[in-house]
Parts: sequence; C-alpha cells; structure tokens
Amino acid sequence: MNTGTVTLHRVLRASPERIFRAFLEPAAVAKWLPPFGFTCQVLELDARVGGRHAMAFSNFSTGHGHGFSGEYLDLVPNERIRYTDRFDDPNLPGEMKTTITLNPVSCGTDIRIVQEGIPAAIPVEMCYLGWQESLLQLAQLVEPVIPD
Repeated sequence: MNTGTVTLHRVLRASPERIFRAFLEPAAVAKWLPPFGFTCQVLELDARVGGRHAMAFSNFSTGHGHGFSGEYLDLVPNERIRYTDRFDDPNLPGEMKTTITLNPVSCGTDIRIVQEGIPAAIPVEMCYLGWQESLLQLAQLVEPVIPD
C-alpha cells in the first residue's frame, strides 16, 4: 500500500530557470538527485508532457541499486514540474507522484516539493532525509554562477 508523503520547502539563490533546467537535463539530474553515497545513471529523459524518464541509483558502498521510471504529467517552464515514478522492484509496488513548484522571490527561488504515494516499505523519514541531501546538492549545482 502506498501511503507515504513528504513535503519539502527551500529557498535557493538561483533563478527558477536554472532550477527548472537542473530537473530536466540528464547530466544535471545525475549530479544532484542521488542522495549521499549513491550514484545515478540516467537511462532516459524525454522532458515533455507524456515523455518518460528512467534512472538507476547505485549504492557506492555495496554496488546494489534500484531502478525506477515514470512519465511527465505537467511541465510549465520555470514554474512547475509534475511526474510519476515506479520502482522496477516488485516489492516496491505502486506509483508515486512528485510535484515541484518554483516561485521567484527577492533572493532567488522558493521551491516546494510534494512526493506522494511512497511505498509502505520505504520509511518516510528516510525518503525525507534523501530529499534533503539531494536539495543540498541541487543548491551546490545551481547557486554558483561561474563565468567561462
């Protein structure tokens, strides 16, 4: 049964455009999305409504991993991203839905994330912790503006 939900809120010192792009460019996603101690392989990323994504996270310590994939439900440039995820593992059934909302503020972007339908086998607090680590890495990617 899928009952878990996490809600996160951050203000990042980056424009909505930079953050939106970081969610949809495969190299950027691979850099910031996996929590600490994991690597990410982006297998597919078709960033359009109805487009699909597929990824695999691997535990760097053990080499064990898990794959997941889903579909983009809503893409409003620089404002909102909604997508689904399903784990490849049959022990983690069901479909999760994630909504990312970006709002410009005086110092950057207010980002809100809601992930619903987390499989019961995954402790919500671990999912929340993973997202916190991912958002720290997202900030490290999008906040610096480095000239060529």
